[in-house]
Amino acid sequence: MNAESMPQRHFNQEAMRFNNLQKWLEWQEELHFTAIELGLDRCSAVAENMGLLNPDFTVISVAGTNGKGSSVTMMDSIFRNSGYKTGCYTSPHLIRYNERIKLDGDEVTDEMLCESFSRIDRARGDISLTYFEFGTLAALDIFHNTDINVALLEVGLGGRLDAVNCIDADVALISSIDLDHMQWLGTNRESIAREKAGIFRGNKPAVCSDPHPPVTVLEYAEAIGATLYIPGRDFNYQLSDDIWSWQWDSVIYENLPRPDQYNSCQIQNAAGVLMVLNTLKSRLPVDDRAIAKGLEDFSLAGRFQMLSEGTQTILDVAHNNQSAKMLVHNLKQFPNSGKTHIIIGMLKDKDRKSVLGELIEIADYWHTVTISNPRGSDSETIKNELLELGVNVPISENDTVANAFLKLQDETGIHDRIVVTGSFLTVGDAMKHLGV
Repeated sequence: MNAESMPQRHFNQEAMRFNNLQKWLEWQEELHFTAIELGLDRCSAVAENMGLLNPDFTVISVAGTNGKGSSVTMMDSIFRNSGYKTGCYTSPHLIRYNERIKLDGDEVTDEMLCESFSRIDRARGDISLTYFEFGTLAALDIFHNTDINVALLEVGLGGRLDAVNCIDADVALISSIDLDHMQWLGTNRESIAREKAGIFRGNKPAVCSDPHPPVTVLEYAEAIGATLYIPGRDFNYQLSDDIWSWQWDSVIYENLPRPDQYNSCQIQNAAGVLMVLNTLKSRLPVDDRAIAKGLEDFSLAGRFQMLSEGTQTILDVAHNNQSAKMLVHNLKQFPNSGKTHIIIGMLKDKDRKSVLGELIEIADYWHTVTISNPRGSDSETIKNELLELGVNVPISENDTVANAFLKLQDETGIHDRIVVTGSFLTVGDAMKHLGV
């Protein structure tokens, strides 16, 4: 079933500000005085005006430094294999804005987005909304007007003050906790974890996939009366070759397929996902077959995505220290006999040196790229940071990802590999160039 064919509730059509998605998005980017402004007041007020705050479907919110999108996609796969109708909201997108909102696995149409943006525009009055708040409200609005069973909502930044948190989650999941977005969330894991735990609700289940959560997660859950489940204490999992097992009390799953044979971190994400599913088993039961098939079907673009045609190319959106470490770990599991070329572009607000420092270990050649976005770093800046880190292998500067690939056509052979990383924008540009 695709997004257009899912049952939808009827609503009044009125003249809209724009009937073109790109024009809507360009207008949204300029509407608010700043691209990012944390806080729930604006989004909550508009959501209340639209009657979105008390949904008749189950809501699962997912926060975390890394693994949020993977966890949402994994749950979506399992729920759909169980016959449930799902709505997914994730960010950012790689190529098309429509990727952010999916119904039963299919991207929503331009028309659905434009109609939703128009309803939001009418409901907001004189309330100024950010680009992300418009997207969050559009997801909630589209889900409200479509007969779904469960909404899977990825937090954009932090948790406590993120627009997604205007909706009370029936279950909250934190996938992992590490240093990122420190200018907004704090300078250590404890403060960042407290912000992410803000999606917890009293008397509701909360799950943390991170095997070593900071104490602030446990303290906040206890303070508000959320029932917290963490690995090693409440549930356990064990990997053996290409299969793994999971246990919580008397519930045991054995011989589970790996959700991604190349990406080691997905087992940790999957373990948290299974705990979430079990907290909802009285409301949304899933059987062993659906779990196994959902994990087997799982795939997510740009997360250690290996392209084998020609010179091996790996696309990975790693943009912080934790994800860069995992990228290096995964690459080491699949050593190559040739050279490793890193194509990298990053945003200004990221800890670039921390990421670059991890990747030095596996890089034989660097190809720095300018991201043509107000938040993007230029190729020269990244090159200088590599030199400051003592890199003594060749570094080339490139104005686009496409030009970096064009240069590499004559420089790489069948035994070499190309790794594209550093940002969703960098990987998205690579996907466009490669036609992935």
